[in-house]
Amino acid sequence: MPIDPKKTLDAYRATRGTVRLVEVPPLQYLMVDGAGDPNTAQAYKDAVTALFPLAYTLKFASREQLGIDAVVMPLEGLWHAPDMAAFTSQRDKSAWLWTLMIMVGDHVTREMFTEAVDSVTAKTVKKKETPSPALRSVRLETLVEGLSAQTLHVGSYDDEAPVLDDLHHRFIPENGLQMTGLHHEIYLSDMRRVAPEKLRTILRQPVTRAAGTDAG
Repeated sequence: MPIDPKKTLDAYRATRGTVRLVEVPPLQYLMVDGAGDPNTAQAYKDAVTALFPLAYTLKFASREQLGIDAVVMPLEGLWHAPDMAAFTSQRDKSAWLWTLMIMVGDHVTREMFTEAVDSVTAKTVKKKETPSPALRSVRLETLVEGLSAQTLHVGSYDDEAPVLDDLHHRFIPENGLQMTGLHHEIYLSDMRRVAPEKLRTILRQPVTRAAGTDAG
C-alpha cells in the first residue's frame, strides 16, 4: 500500500467540535505564495495548477527512482493579513495573503524537485499548452510549526469564522498559550466533488506556552 501520512501522522488528525494540542514535526512542502480572494484571484488558480502536477510528477519519480510509493497529499494553506479580523469578523478576502502547499516526503531532494519542474514544463509545452505562471515560483521548503492547536471544521469555508474565533479567543488564551506562526488550513476534501456543507478542513494555529504557565 502507498505511504499515506494522513493515516500515520497525528498532525493530520482532528475532531469536529474539539480543539486539542498537537506536536507537529518538521515537514517538507511544495510552496508558492500569493495574495487575494481565493475565489476570484487568478494567482490562486495558477498556484493550484502548478502544485498538483509537480506533486504527481514527484510521486512517480519517487516510485521509479527510489521504490517509494506515497500518496499525493491534500492541498494546504498558510493564511495571514495585516489585520487578522479579515479572517473572522470582517472576512475581507481581498486582504488575504497566502502560501499554498502540498506536503512531500523527506525522500524528495532538491535535485528531484528541479527535475520535476523541468519535466512539468516540458510536458505542458509538448501538449502546446502554457505552463502555469506560478510553476517557476514554487519552492521546496521545510516548515517547522511544533506545538499547535487544531480542530476540524465541517462545512463551507465561509463558515469558518466562529470556529476560528473560538480557537483564537477562547482555547488559546484559556490554556495559557500565545499564537506564534501563521494560521494553517488542511483541505481534506476536494471542493470540486464535495458539497460545501460536507467539506472537511483541519484548522491549525501554531502556539507557544505563555511565560509562567503550564498549559495542558
